[in-house]
Amino acid sequence: MVQERRARVMGSDAHLIVVGGAHDLADTALERVRDLERRWSRFLPDSEVSRANANAGEWTRVSPATVALVERAELARRCTAGRFDPTLLAQVRAAGYDRTFDLLDGTGRGSTAEAAEAPARDLDGPAEVLVDRAASSILVPRGVGFDPGGMGKGFAADLVLDELRDDGAAGACVNLGGDVRVGGPGPGGGDWVVTVEDPRDPGGGPLATLHLADGAVATSSRCRRRWLHTDGTTAHHLIDPSTGAPAVGSTLAATVVAAEGWQAEALATTAFLSPPASFVAQLTAAGATGLIVTEHGVMRAPELARFTPRPQLSGR
Repeated sequence: MVQERRARVMGSDAHLIVVGGAHDLADTALERVRDLERRWSRFLPDSEVSRANANAGEWTRVSPATVALVERAELARRCTAGRFDPTLLAQVRAAGYDRTFDLLDGTGRGSTAEAAEAPARDLDGPAEVLVDRAASSILVPRGVGFDPGGMGKGFAADLVLDELRDDGAAGACVNLGGDVRVGGPGPGGGDWVVTVEDPRDPGGGPLATLHLADGAVATSSRCRRRWLHTDGTTAHHLIDPSTGAPAVGSTLAATVVAAEGWQAEALATTAFLSPPASFVAQLTAAGATGLIVTEHGVMRAPELARFTPRPQLSGR
């Protein structure tokens, strides 16, 4: 038996495919994604992330899932030497991403927003978000705001995939707006097939076709989630921690294949802060693979089409 569900959740189009297991697994999985959105969305004032940001400088009790999200976000920061930074909420807002993208850009062509100068950080100590696992609590330091960004979708896909397998699914694919996590056999009994779109030609032929038995795919792009400021300049949501402003460079999009969704998301984000040639080498060192689309062409890491990700980004 194969179950499929599609819905708008986490600001993205979600697509869940469940192979085998009880007849209600897909519905349960979709509700779990919505539950995680209610816990993690920075656009919901009563979410756990919003409460922790409002309570900056103090401990905030949250669910174990939120503790795990923060742990992975901070691990990704350390393993990418700060190129992935989960504490840039004020800078993301200053760039114009101050509401859900459905409201910011209902047309898909870019909407107007007021540009603001990237705020200087006012830190009382390090920017690291602290975790007390025993008390199921987190502490956002004063002067910053925690924003899981795309990693929230990647890690949500990981959690839902693992829960589906634990609940008896033979295989599953959890696709949250392009953050894809797969495991077990696909509907035909073989690998899962994931196509990578060319950001320069949406709707055209795929740049790559990936075959995965177990793993994750994430794509970050400055061609889609962007908007137009009233002064005519274009901005996007991928912030350079060194400047506090949208990253500049020749990279248009990056797709990463890794063992887990949160890892793939963190690595894809760092593509915009690295020279394309060195980024391909970074993927190999991290036990991942992928491709980068630049203004000058496409660079593919080795063994892209068929690749077995190795769990990396460790070191806690």
